[in-house]
Amino acid sequence: MPETEPTELLPSFSLPEKAYQLRAVKQGLIHQTFLVLHANRPEYVLQQINTSVFRDIEALMGNLRQALPRLGASDYQQVGLVKTREGGLYLDSGDAGCWRMMTYVPGSVTFNTTSKPNTAREAGRIIGRFHSLLQGTDMASYRDTLPGFHNLELRAKEYDEAMKGADAGRKDLAAKAIGAAEGFLKDPFPIEKKGLPMRICHNDTKLNNILFSESTSKALCLVDLDTIMKGYFMYDFGDAIRTIVSTAPEDERLLEKIRFSRPLFRAFIEGLSAQKGLLSMPEIRSLPFGAVYMPFLHGLRALTDYLSGDVYYQVAYEGQNLDRSMSLLTFAGKAREELDFMQQTVEEFLT
Repeated sequence: MPETEPTELLPSFSLPEKAYQLRAVKQGLIHQTFLVLHANRPEYVLQQINTSVFRDIEALMGNLRQALPRLGASDYQQVGLVKTREGGLYLDSGDAGCWRMMTYVPGSVTFNTTSKPNTAREAGRIIGRFHSLLQGTDMASYRDTLPGFHNLELRAKEYDEAMKGADAGRKDLAAKAIGAAEGFLKDPFPIEKKGLPMRICHNDTKLNNILFSESTSKALCLVDLDTIMKGYFMYDFGDAIRTIVSTAPEDERLLEKIRFSRPLFRAFIEGLSAQKGLLSMPEIRSLPFGAVYMPFLHGLRALTDYLSGDVYYQVAYEGQNLDRSMSLLTFAGKAREELDFMQQTVEEFLT
């Protein structure tokens, strides 16, 4: 049976009849993504959902169906789902997999890292706005698409299992990362979740999941919404800090380039402070620890995937997961050294 081409799926969606072309997007780590273009201008985004990672498609798309109508305002660009011709939220094309389509935000750009305080400030503002728009939503109606996604006990167990089955050569190459990860695991930093309110979170607020206006540099909205589910605000905070305040990419090999930028952190908090009264005092106190916890957790996950043979994240080259791991664990260490500064800054702007 011949393999289905993505262009053959377009007639299954409720699109105006035009001559469309597809362009692959290489940036994502989980899904296959394509821009749907007309006259060389992108109009939609087509994605093949990775069902090995997201096994409960109904839960995934059900969460989006609830969240997307709330995520729209004069200062927040709304993104919509394009239904199938039969009215479905996604297309199950059998052997060709499960596909969904969403509207494209024109004039938008993304960044993997930044050195600009205004970009960090806008990122803080739009993440705060995202949370303010979802406040009051019925959390009980959202389902966990990735149970235990940010659970350290689960991630430590997965790491232990990966170590037991890892190839000896990979273990040798990863010796430095293993030492760094186990240093964190043996000397855990305190995270007090007692008193923290549960929220509907994005759960993957890295910088390149924020769209910015190419013309005004204003943040427009958050994308890659598959991980919308219950969580704590410090998760979204820490995920943002790991890519906005770090001075190097997540797979940076030259570890001396990785620094914690105080000006970028301060700008991010200033942007977040635009949402007055959004956070409770226990949440504010938890933020610095989230900025250590999330890069560590992602570093541990990248190391686990490397030891397991790169089965979760897509890699562009051999050893990229190991590079990600060392970069993230290095930044987690830098952030841990800045706990006092972070606490002073969040209290200055958010209380």
